[in-house]
Amino acid sequence: MQAKPTKVVAFNGSARKGGNTSILLRYVLSELEKEGIETELIEMSGAKIHGCLSCRECSKRKDHRCGQINDMGNAYIEKMEHADGILLGSPTYVADVTPEIKALMDRACLVSKSNGGFLRHKVGAAVVAVRRAGGIHTFDSLNHFFLISEMMIPGSTYWNIGYGREIGDVEKDEEGIETMKALGQNMAWLLKKIKS
Repeated sequence: MQAKPTKVVAFNGSARKGGNTSILLRYVLSELEKEGIETELIEMSGAKIHGCLSCRECSKRKDHRCGQINDMGNAYIEKMEHADGILLGSPTYVADVTPEIKALMDRACLVSKSNGGFLRHKVGAAVVAVRRAGGIHTFDSLNHFFLISEMMIPGSTYWNIGYGREIGDVEKDEEGIETMKALGQNMAWLLKKIKS
């Protein structure tokens, strides 16, 4: 029986499809692909996803699904459950993550915990685009999701942040790009160690 290929799913929580957050995520994904890891980038721009209602339906039903069925939440949570690694990318909005990525984190965390902790021991990493300041807090917010979900976080040569305002400006941040490449390489190494 052939082993299931290793897969990483990346969520771009930016309102700008193909913007700076997407560019940064693609650098990480490119390094993973070089190591034979299957990748998928999900652009959340324009997708409907609501915040957690604290209805506890996921705890009652225990079917690996959120009680809300009128948005993309369950489709995204299912992608996370079936991936070996998860990348969450967000631009910096008022020194924090976007509402879309926050909704995904809150709901995925609760659904996982209500269903045996299916995110436990997966590999997770955060990617942040920032114009000027607030990027560290955004980075921390994303990492808190991985930590409370008992996931493994690979490091890089610096915090996983790229600087830029207009679409494409992050390409000028050479250190940011190198940080993303190192993150992809380290994530691939960790995934392979876990799978071996």
